[in-house]
Amino acid sequence: KSSVQTIGEEQIQNPYTELLVLKGHQDIVRFLVQIDDCRFASAGDDGIVFLWNAQTGEKLFELHGHTQKITAIAPFSSSDVTEEKTHLIITASADRTVIIWDCTSGRQVQKVSCFHSTVKCLTVLQRLNVWLSGGSDLCVWNRKLDLLCKTSHLTDAGLSALVELPKNCVAAAVGRELIIFRLSASSNGSEGWNVLEVKRLVDHQDNISSLVSVNDLTFVTGSHVGELIVWDALDWTKQASECSFWDSSVHPDVQPEIKLSQSPNETSVQHLTSDEECVFAAVGKGIYVYNLQMKRVIACQRTAHDSSVLHIEKLPNRQLISCSEDGSVRIWELREKQQLPAEPVPTGFFNMWGFGRANKQANQAAKKMQENTPTYFLDLVGDLIGHSSAVQMFLYFGELGLATCSADHLIILWKDGERESSLRSLTLFKKLAQNGDL
Repeated sequence: KSSVQTIGEEQIQNPYTELLVLKGHQDIVRFLVQIDDCRFASAGDDGIVFLWNAQTGEKLFELHGHTQKITAIAPFSSSDVTEEKTHLIITASADRTVIIWDCTSGRQVQKVSCFHSTVKCLTVLQRLNVWLSGGSDLCVWNRKLDLLCKTSHLTDAGLSALVELPKNCVAAAVGRELIIFRLSASSNGSEGWNVLEVKRLVDHQDNISSLVSVNDLTFVTGSHVGELIVWDALDWTKQASECSFWDSSVHPDVQPEIKLSQSPNETSVQHLTSDEECVFAAVGKGIYVYNLQMKRVIACQRTAHDSSVLHIEKLPNRQLISCSEDGSVRIWELREKQQLPAEPVPTGFFNMWGFGRANKQANQAAKKMQENTPTYFLDLVGDLIGHSSAVQMFLYFGELGLATCSADHLIILWKDGERESSLRSLTLFKKLAQNGDL
């Protein structure tokens, strides 16, 4: 078994040497959403929403309105020409209500409690000035919380994830199916909308666990058994796929099917993120980098953490951040591997299993192609140890640092120590100057 990579005390490339612990939640903190450049909201199983200042860690508001755990949260900013820009957030709860909050005043703007089931996902279509809620139905709402239209009852399982697509379409994950819906404005000139199911895609073998939009042309889905499918966002055709994140060469003596049935979490795609070039997948305990142009995995760290990776993000540079059930947050750098001409190249990180024997010629062609393309590796450059329980997700605030939330009820703001030190020196210098000591 490949062991988890470790990093010593000396973390030269890790800037996060200071931390602020933010307390207030009384249960698991599952969600963090950015409101603007220096504010964010947190929510979780205690049903309370907190608004925070990302620079100082100051608690701005404590929002009470839900009686059960929060199941989804989304920022919704208005950008009407006629009015001043207002920052709102929408929260959904297991109490079957949805509330819109004003982030400037901390007030409840609207509340709706007409849902037949818990809303599991919220998506704002900023361009159309509407937002969608997904539970047992897909509902379309305006800013005033008027229900514009909804689908008929889909399944008992309901929608688990939503992603916006071009041409007023959305893709909804419903169990192992992917349903494409199209929104259209009513032809009579009223504010009415229609939502129509236009296609059902049944290519996944198991429930869809993650959805991500790459750009206007592509979106990607991942399932509980490690399938990754790349879709055309315009005609919804399958562009490429990887059928398992399992690599039997690591355990040649273990049958993949047996291994998977014993431990399904080993290959579950927990989270997907993307830039224009690659898709970054949190799979089991590992993280994988899938290049969209090459249609293959170019780098992976199969045991990036001791437990399942829950969230992964790409930073503006060549770095990635991942967080895990084991309570750790790790920074990785994608680096090109210097390959020797004589070194044998593996035929791929994903081996097809259970779909018939791979064509030998195709294998040789793939081998030849890989010999001519650079290979990469993920280098561990930072290990942030501060939480005592599963880190659910994080937000990256650029120079303001990183915010993480956890099952230990805490939020931690990780700060760049050098930057904070120079800011303190500058403040002290200004104070001395004002007092005439300089």
